[in-house]
Amino acid sequence: MSSLFSLAGRRALVTGSSQGIGFALARGLAEHGAAVVLNGRDPGKIEVAAAQLSAAGHRVATAIFDVTSADAVRNGIEAIEGEGPIDILINNAGMQFRTPLEDFPADRWEQLLTTNVSSVFYVGQAVARHMIPRGRGKIINIASVQSELARPGIAPYTATKGAVKNLTRGMCADWAKHGLQVNAIAPGYFKTPLNQALVDNPDFSGWLEKRTPAARWGNVEELIGAAVFLSSEASSFVNGHTLYVDGGITTCL
Repeated sequence: MSSLFSLAGRRALVTGSSQGIGFALARGLAEHGAAVVLNGRDPGKIEVAAAQLSAAGHRVATAIFDVTSADAVRNGIEAIEGEGPIDILINNAGMQFRTPLEDFPADRWEQLLTTNVSSVFYVGQAVARHMIPRGRGKIINIASVQSELARPGIAPYTATKGAVKNLTRGMCADWAKHGLQVNAIAPGYFKTPLNQALVDNPDFSGWLEKRTPAARWGNVEELIGAAVFLSSEASSFVNGHTLYVDGGITTCL
């Protein structure tokens, strides 16, 4: 039965994987047998992350390119595929910006759209063009509880994560017939560098603990099981699905 979840012989690209959720997922896939390719824009951060995985005995490579540039993505994916097939893609790169909607700067709106939505399209399309002729492949997009919920001060972020959820459905509708499984993981509130200011805010943490049935923040390691499931043969008939890993917060609308 354990072979259902084995990733031995598979190669995974994880975008935005120098820290936080992306790095945790890359490490988790490597621990289950996958060779991983770390991606980011900062060579220094990516090399530090790669060194940590290498020191643990994992097979790791790096790919430095900007996922918000269609040309950079196309060239980056071609270079990776030149070294071997991408069997698993995790579209994790993303950003957040918090301010009241009436004051939200137009340039930040555009930046959020490009980083959180366009990158998923660019990388997903570039990788799928190689997966389709092979007749197999796993694509996992990182959505959010904000794909389902809303909170003051992050309306544009909420819009982008709702788009990721529906883009996942659209990718499934187009590519399932070619043997691809395209799904999303929607994390709840996790302790990451992106959320550190909220973690350190006692008022927000207190609100979150009351709002979440599990009554706590999530730890990034708790996302690994979902990623391994959706990357493995165990999910061979799961497609177009968004898996919420949120401590139950979306059950209390």
